[in-house]
Amino acid sequence: MKTDTSQPVDVTADTLDVDQENGSALFRGNVLIIQAEMRLSADSVLVINKADGGGIERLEARGNVLLVSGEDAAEAAEADYTIDNGTVDMRGNVLLTQAGNTLGAQNMSVNLATGNATLSGRVRTTLSGSGKN
Repeated sequence: MKTDTSQPVDVTADTLDVDQENGSALFRGNVLIIQAEMRLSADSVLVINKADGGGIERLEARGNVLLVSGEDAAEAAEADYTIDNGTVDMRGNVLLTQAGNTLGAQNMSVNLATGNATLSGRVRTTLSGSGKN
């Protein structure tokens, strides 16, 4: 899973609630986030802006989270995307599908700049045999 984390973030949703005090924005209903080749969908996404007003600090996705980049896809109950360091932390029955293989775990942290990921919490997968009888 890789994407260019310096690209703009495009958000589409059914509703938007803005908190003028802290500058956060809560998108709800069929939320779709697009950044370069990455797609993130969820029931709701809270956008937290940087304190200095210099852009987005973090996205907090909740409910039916799906992260897709190229042919790779990951599902989870929730995910937090920290924009500056390009990391997505997914939690709750994570299922990663990559190159025809599937891996499951309770947690996954992926660096979108490098594509490296770490899965933890009862990691499971099925490894194919040699194919010889």
